[in-house]
Amino acid sequence: QVQLVESGGGLVQAGGSLRLSCAASGSISGVNTMGWYRQAPGKQRELVATVSTGGRTNYADSVKGRFTISRDNAKKTVYLQMNSLKPEDTAVYYCTQRLAVVGSTSLYDYWGQGTQVTVSS
Repeated sequence: QVQLVESGGGLVQAGGSLRLSCAASGSISGVNTMGWYRQAPGKQRELVATVSTGGRTNYADSVKGRFTISRDNAKKTVYLQMNSLKPEDTAVYYCTQRLAVVGSTSLYDYWGQGTQVTVSS
């Protein structure tokens, strides 16, 4: 069974920083794309950033220049460094990893439980 465990959320003042982590565990044979999404109250879940196996990154326009996504393949962990946080960044942040389990070559998307990020003005 695969689990994604997130950490690093919390309450921060506007202009501050937080670093989110998301580690996968279980019988995993390979990990493809990793990413972060967020969902604010009353809004749809939206893409924040993704990073490919080759390290190519993609960001939502609203976070470009402020957030940095990175990955550690050996640890099966994806990170999101968030700087210059704004009140509009307040949301539940979800990590996702597209991976294959041992004994299968099929890739599936797995999701973390979500971590709350609150930015006060």
